[in-house]
Amino acid sequence: MISYQPTPIVRIELPEANRAGVHLWIKREDLNHPFATGNKWWKLKYNLDQAKRAGHATLLTFGGAYSNHIFATAAAAAEAGFQSIGVIRGEDVEPRNPTLQFATECGMRLHFITRTDYRRKDHAVMTRDLRDHFGDFYLIPEGGSNQDGVRGCVEFAHMLTREAEFDHLILPVGTGATMAGLICGLEGAKHITGISVLRNGGFLNEDISAFARNYSGADYGNWQLLTSYDHGGYARVTDELLRFIVMMQDRHNLPLDPVYTGKMMWAVAREIERGHFARGSTVLLIHTGGLQGRGSVAGISQA
Repeated sequence: MISYQPTPIVRIELPEANRAGVHLWIKREDLNHPFATGNKWWKLKYNLDQAKRAGHATLLTFGGAYSNHIFATAAAAAEAGFQSIGVIRGEDVEPRNPTLQFATECGMRLHFITRTDYRRKDHAVMTRDLRDHFGDFYLIPEGGSNQDGVRGCVEFAHMLTREAEFDHLILPVGTGATMAGLICGLEGAKHITGISVLRNGGFLNEDISAFARNYSGADYGNWQLLTSYDHGGYARVTDELLRFIVMMQDRHNLPLDPVYTGKMMWAVAREIERGHFARGSTVLLIHTGGLQGRGSVAGISQA
């Protein structure tokens, strides 16, 4: 329903990996679409399909003021011929940041609610109130994290197995739906490691299990979630992380964002040093896109 550009798998010559004898590769899904990049493309694919099949003309979803998901959904909705509404956490501040400005340019109607109300976004009363206000819409949860989102990521896992041989699959984790889809798609093969970008992200273990169980009915044991690489929490950064991201851009021509992929790559480098991966193993990382978020952080080029 929205265009997809095939993406390369690129070798990364990190000194840590070379010393450890680990073959490190990254799937550049940040290149799969001009705006709805990375895992957002896969999580939106079947949500858009279901909305179209059900005859909906309008999509409604949720996100913060710098949300990759809001950015991607606005672009995908415009391309697929939907109207869109973004329910945004916090106050409307002028001038709007580039993420929200882009969303409005795509035709997305922005609706700002308090942080207290935002915590009720999954409640039936909130959905009813939004329908009373906006009329009919197809609801996509924050991050596109539902069973249709999982389904798209299952399909992505099948594509990865056709394109590459690997022992370990690594990705950043925010809600757990993408990781659950990859777990189900690989059906117990390989080993999957998620890097939590949330502070105290241990609760994501149950979320990932629930998404996977609800989709497949199975409990797979070939995965783990690392929770010590959040650099202070969601959308928080450290100077050390920013220097690392700049180094990856300058030395390896690999753009990373500070919320997801930068933390993933940092974690992988540290885990290689700790001997997490056996010598001779092949590690495939997923670039989940979201590079539009680089513009909100001082010191990181948009190049």
